[in-house]
Amino acid sequence: MPWKECGVREERFRFVDEWNSGDWNMAELCRIYGVTRKTGYKWVERYELGGMDGLRDLSRAPLRHSNEIPEKVEEQVIAVREEHPFWGARKIRAWLVRAYPGQAVPVVSTIGSVLHRNGLTVPRKRRRSARPQSEPLAHASGPNVVWCADFKGWFRTADGRRIDPLTITDAYSRYLLRCQAVSAADYRHSKPIFEAAFREYGLPERIRTDNGAPFGSNGDSGLTGLSVWWIKLGIRPERIEPGKPQQNGRHERMHRTLKQATATPAATNRRRQQECFDSFRQEYNDERPHEALGQVPPASVYLASGRSYPARLVEPEYPGEWESRRVSPGGQFRWRSANVFAAHALEGERIGLEPLESGDRRVWFSFHELGVLDRSARIWRPDQWAKRQQRKEGKP
Repeated sequence: MPWKECGVREERFRFVDEWNSGDWNMAELCRIYGVTRKTGYKWVERYELGGMDGLRDLSRAPLRHSNEIPEKVEEQVIAVREEHPFWGARKIRAWLVRAYPGQAVPVVSTIGSVLHRNGLTVPRKRRRSARPQSEPLAHASGPNVVWCADFKGWFRTADGRRIDPLTITDAYSRYLLRCQAVSAADYRHSKPIFEAAFREYGLPERIRTDNGAPFGSNGDSGLTGLSVWWIKLGIRPERIEPGKPQQNGRHERMHRTLKQATATPAATNRRRQQECFDSFRQEYNDERPHEALGQVPPASVYLASGRSYPARLVEPEYPGEWESRRVSPGGQFRWRSANVFAAHALEGERIGLEPLESGDRRVWFSFHELGVLDRSARIWRPDQWAKRQQRKEGKP
């Protein structure tokens, strides 16, 4: 309470006043007041420097904490955050370690405190955790084993133009190969983007997408003009299960970062929006530390493919004992006096019919299995045929 504080100061003032009177030596005076000589001299010195205010009880907190970072480093933290407003403490620390190799960099919690102290943090809503789906990505063991592609949800620029960003990433390194606004999410506008990526980085082994156009179709084959082209290039299309975007989770997480950085607020026009995409891609690949990569940017991990884009496409070849058919413009081919539908996307392409012991034929387009052709001239998808055989054998 205030009166107690005043009593303490008055008591100390009397001590100093009696010391100044010259009637007492320090040892005698300290014995009377029950303090040490060190405390007595301290009171005298503080009174001489600050008067009555100097006799107040002072805070025992240290003037400088042992873990307090230098002002210069704090300014560096704030500058990085201002340059990259969606980076957290971990990414900022990783960036500082690379940018200033000889400088002591604060730990993540200290950088987080700096951001909070300067009003640069936004509380994140708690999200219900989900069990991770790891199986579809298990074979992404190196660069260019799997590329992921998708269209980021469309939005409009300030002048009303619709933007459909087509994005392509390397699943292993998270390297953003393309982030391009196209006029429509179809084969005609998508193929040139993939072709440019193939010419620059080479061919991947697989490309993982969802089941929407232009990547997949509702037909039994699931093939589109784009996926047929990939197969002719030796690339295996890999589509996730419907309604399970978590199977392409790494790509979806990149989309969330892309939206934060480029979609709000929308750019004034299409050209300015593409400039935002290009700037984001450069930062994402070359500067932004990625936690799953040990806090290094994707460019530190990614290597171009050794499979170069071919000068011309080679028509698929099949073993001599197989029958071969050319698919007509209606997506059909002739077999045993019947017209068998394969896929509209295969118009003009040559397919192979592998003979089976049962007398049926397994239908292939290059290395891609379309299904099994039975004696009724129907092609059963591989999963349908497997279930049909299980029922015949009496298996559940």
